[in-house]
Amino acid sequence: QVQLVESGGGLVQAGGSLKLSCAASGLTFTRYDMGWFRQAPGKEREFVGSIWSGARIYYVDSVKGRFTISRDNAKNTVYLQMNSLKPEDTAVYYCADRLPGSSEYEFWGQGTQVTVSS
Repeated sequence: QVQLVESGGGLVQAGGSLKLSCAASGLTFTRYDMGWFRQAPGKEREFVGSIWSGARIYYVDSVKGRFTISRDNAKNTVYLQMNSLKPEDTAVYYCADRLPGSSEYEFWGQGTQVTVSS
């Protein structure tokens, strides 16, 4: 079975940084696109960014220039480096996998909480 486990969340001051990790198992990691999403209380889940199996990277406009997605295929892990954090970045962050050519992500992790104080 596929398992995705996020880690690295925490409480930081505005302007600070965090690096999230998503460790994947149960899939041939190199075949999949990986995405990061977030959900704040009372709001819909939001796409943050993705890194495709071929290493193409996409970001939502609100995080461009501040967040960086990377992957280490040898470790079956995707990362989200978050710099210059803002209070509006506060959310539970999730990772998910997607087979290239598919329009939907199939499996999701349990999430890791990121809280940015002002």
